Amino acid sequence: MQHYGTDKVSWLFAPIVFIWFILIGVLGAVNIYTYDRSVLKAFNPIYVYRYFKRGKTSWASLGGIMLSITGTEALFADLSYFPVQAIQIAFTTVVFPCLLLQYTGQAAYIATYKKNVSHAFYYSLPDRILWPAFAVATAAAIVSSQATISATYSIIKQALAVGCFPRVKIIHTSKKYLGQIYSPDINWILMVLCIAVTAGFKKQSQIANAYGTAVIMVMLVTTFLMIPIMLLVWRSHWTLVVLFTVFSLVVEIPYLTAVMRKIDQGGWVPLVFAVAILLVMYVWHYGTLKRYEFEMHSKVSMAWILGLGPSLGLVRVPGIGLVYTELARGVPHIFSHFITNLPAIHSALVFVCVKYLPVYTVPTDERFLVKRIGPKNFHMFRCVARYGYKDIHKKDDDFEKMLFDSLLLFVRLESMMEEYTDSDEYSALADQQELNEVSSNARSIAELSSYASHDSIVPVRSPENNNGRVMLSGQTTTAAFETVGDEVAFLNSCRDAGVVHILGNTVIRARRDSGLVKKIAINYLYAFLRKICRENSVIFNVPHESLLNVGQVFYV
Repeated sequence: MQHYGTDKVSWLFAPIVFIWFILIGVLGAVNIYTYDRSVLKAFNPIYVYRYFKRGKTSWASLGGIMLSITGTEALFADLSYFPVQAIQIAFTTVVFPCLLLQYTGQAAYIATYKKNVSHAFYYSLPDRILWPAFAVATAAAIVSSQATISATYSIIKQALAVGCFPRVKIIHTSKKYLGQIYSPDINWILMVLCIAVTAGFKKQSQIANAYGTAVIMVMLVTTFLMIPIMLLVWRSHWTLVVLFTVFSLVVEIPYLTAVMRKIDQGGWVPLVFAVAILLVMYVWHYGTLKRYEFEMHSKVSMAWILGLGPSLGLVRVPGIGLVYTELARGVPHIFSHFITNLPAIHSALVFVCVKYLPVYTVPTDERFLVKRIGPKNFHMFRCVARYGYKDIHKKDDDFEKMLFDSLLLFVRLESMMEEYTDSDEYSALADQQELNEVSSNARSIAELSSYASHDSIVPVRSPENNNGRVMLSGQTTTAAFETVGDEVAFLNSCRDAGVVHILGNTVIRARRDSGLVKKIAINYLYAFLRKICRENSVIFNVPHESLLNVGQVFYV
């Protein structure tokens, strides 16, 4: 049901949880009134002191007491799904009072019937509502996992944003809330792991110990992460930071020490999961960072491209090549690798960088930003395609058509601006009414054309047929155009000849002199993660019939 989105799922889930909390709150109040009202004395802090004064058994029981608050922390992991005020109101007016009443009511019942400790909740129910309460409890147990499921999506999305997790599919399910997402890959993995853990444990107490260990670790990590937040973000005084840290650790460390005694009784499971996920995140981040550094430091210089001449030292064959790259600036190294190993390249080249912005949608007329690379007779362009999280990069001609229309618009605008402005970059989102505003900040495009004379490149007039269209034979693709109509006709001819999508695939390998751990991490673990994660061709929805993958190996 997760793919319907949190909004739609909550219409079914919220009433079940609300009925459950009201039920346990009312039953707890009835038990207090019926069995032992003196149990309310337990709110006196002096009983905390007397409880621990009993000895070691009291301290050891903290591991079980910890379970009374587990689950509530998941509320705060869903801050991206709901407004802060909604969570505050729900917790203070419903969750906390009802839990307090229920636990106090169970204590009142146990004070009277000391032998019924194991299932005090069900024993304390009147016979008439036992089975309805059991049904609601079962439904609530299923529904309550929604908080953890939603939180998992959020954490994975945040890890993706900083390059610390392999690419998975993320679907945004809400126009209003950016944080309401769904990941089918993570959803199925979570289901399999939950079933495996449940089937693997032999006792319910082992699951409880695992849960308690996970929760206390979350509390400790949160406390320590709050220190830099308070110092660097909130700019709090150091005395306030110390007071917060000391107060939190005084509460958490006794629970931690009690839980640590049960590591061998199921508490080891969340620790193993944590180590495995940390290993995956670290290896993926390291490999991705090295790939990006390689691409950034190996960008092709403009001087090298200009030195090749308009033909780039190759045969320029009819067609348009869309070279996909993660770099928004510069020419990627994969391009030099391509042209040094193949004897031909397309007549027109467009370096496409797809960026996904944290907005619902990017208007079509603002989606593509286009600039020219090098002189006109090189026929090389750069295009940054921007998408919102609900925009679909369709696997059809819409993307190519919109990109090509933006390219033609850029060529026309560039021709109009040559007489008025000095700019090396123009955006296809600017229309003709905005030209007067842009012209004051631009630099002359004629400077780009001057590169040709510096490299002893002699512009050649493109031969035209009787219909005025530019022919794509021999070296005609390196021609300079006298009118904008010539270049538009040339680009139309290139498009008619065909469009090829060129994807770079940089493979990293550990050097031969690297250690065994590094070789295993890079050559096997990172390679495996790259293999199973979503490929760029899938993310970009590139049609396979026009896809060309260019690979290269980089040693770290």
